[in-house]
Amino acid sequence: MNKVLDYLDFLFPDPRCELNYNKDYELLIAIVLSAQTTDKRVNMVSDVLFSKYPTLVSLANAKIGDIEKILKPIGTYHRKAIYVHEIALKLLDNNDLSNRSFLESLSGVGRKSANVFLAEIYNVATIAVDTHVSRVSKRLGFCDESDDVSVIEEKLMKLIDKSRWNRTHRQLVLFGRYYCKAIKPMCDNCKLRSVCKYKKI
Repeated sequence: MNKVLDYLDFLFPDPRCELNYNKDYELLIAIVLSAQTTDKRVNMVSDVLFSKYPTLVSLANAKIGDIEKILKPIGTYHRKAIYVHEIALKLLDNNDLSNRSFLESLSGVGRKSANVFLAEIYNVATIAVDTHVSRVSKRLGFCDESDDVSVIEEKLMKLIDKSRWNRTHRQLVLFGRYYCKAIKPMCDNCKLRSVCKYKKI
């Protein structure tokens, strides 16, 4: 594990969330929008969304059809438009975004999304398991191929010191996004080939 962490520190000495936001609820909505698409695409539509609807009130009063038009480039926009509208409405009544139970009660927000949000906004120590973290963890042998996201999260929390959970989560996301990709991973120059279970060349 130390070899992996050292390499991640070398590649990503200052890992950051790549979603654009200016307010806490904007990040939450961006995380919800990021399901099954890229952060780059989310940033394109969220910039438009939050420019047109700069407050929760304006977003809650927006027509779902108008939100759909903005979100169309990211796919599954019908469902996501409903999520955005429902989140805005609910946050007008209760804005306790530091509360995990409340977060996970919001439309489109599951444990992974809540973990990302809590780590970014409140620096809560978490490990959010998305497709990148799952893929990298399986390839590097941190977990079994059949493990689901909850099991992967538990195993990573045991392997990694709590003081660097947030840092390592961001690094694993970036490593999976730019190096250990689902298709055509950059294996040739990877320093982790000796411990990787994926197609050793």
